[in-house]
Amino acid sequence: MVEKGKSGHLDNVFSQKVNAGKRRTYFFDVKETQGEDFYVTITESTRRSDGNGYNRHKIFLYKEDFNRFQEGLDNAINHIKTELLPDYDYEEFDRKHEEWEKENKDNESHEDGETSTDSFSPDSADEMEW
Repeated sequence: MVEKGKSGHLDNVFSQKVNAGKRRTYFFDVKETQGEDFYVTITESTRRSDGNGYNRHKIFLYKEDFNRFQEGLDNAINHIKTELLPDYDYEEFDRKHEEWEKENKDNESHEDGETSTDSFSPDSADEMEW
């Protein structure tokens, strides 16, 4: 069982952050209920156009829906990749993100004299403060 945090809410059991560009981040969090069950929250966090904070959209996904949700998501993505945009280079943004991370690590090591060990983007600390 996971211990309750300071706020009385149950803590995350697992969390994965996916940077999806300069203005968008996804969070996949596994949480435990008081009944010792588990569910997933999927959060999209986008920087507001006025620069004041973030807009967040959240989906709660329960175990009884896991298989149907994953099948629906896979089907939708595969339809785009195979039927609608089969010639598109879907790895393009992965390569750009890797280059961006390398650039930022190089810049941090030049500015600080040492290389940062975290992989968060410069604005991610703000996003993590919920």
